[in-house]
Amino acid sequence: MIYIKLFWEFFQTGLFAVGGGMATLPFLYDISDRTGWFTHQQLADMIAVSESTPGPIGVNMATYSGYITAGIPGAIISTLGLITPSIIVILIVSAFLYAFRDNKYVNAVFYGLRPASAAMITAAGLIVARITFIQAGSMLNLNVKAIILAGVLLVLTHAVNFTKKLHPVIWIFISALAGIIFNY
Repeated sequence: MIYIKLFWEFFQTGLFAVGGGMATLPFLYDISDRTGWFTHQQLADMIAVSESTPGPIGVNMATYSGYITAGIPGAIISTLGLITPSIIVILIVSAFLYAFRDNKYVNAVFYGLRPASAAMITAAGLIVARITFIQAGSMLNLNVKAIILAGVLLVLTHAVNFTKKLHPVIWIFISALAGIIFNY
């Protein structure tokens, strides 16, 4: 039964998370709250692992979520649940795209999806920032170590000429290494 629930939850996530992997975060927080399969702290860990590993972040997070919930079969099923709506939509759209590619209503729908995607990604970023910088849900209990690390990375990526030209993969590696060294 857990496999059917995993598939369904991630199918819904894949169906409505328009805008890429980060747009899945609000859905994952909702799954966490409703099912208890994983905590918000585990979700923060998922984000870190998913950002640090190759592949689409949404798929990585679905796989990781499924794995911690129901092992390897759960990882496979949650991943399939997440990607199935995209496959279905791509097949349908590709079949009809040629006939509708110049339709003003279709263009208007795609134009209208952009702000919705931006809002979902912004909401996900704010949730991640809250989890990262505020401990135990209290504004008075700030995570000073995370704030200092973020400040150092901000300066290095935007103000120091040599380091701001480094490839993002290098910054991901440096951030992962800093997390290991400082036990973050």
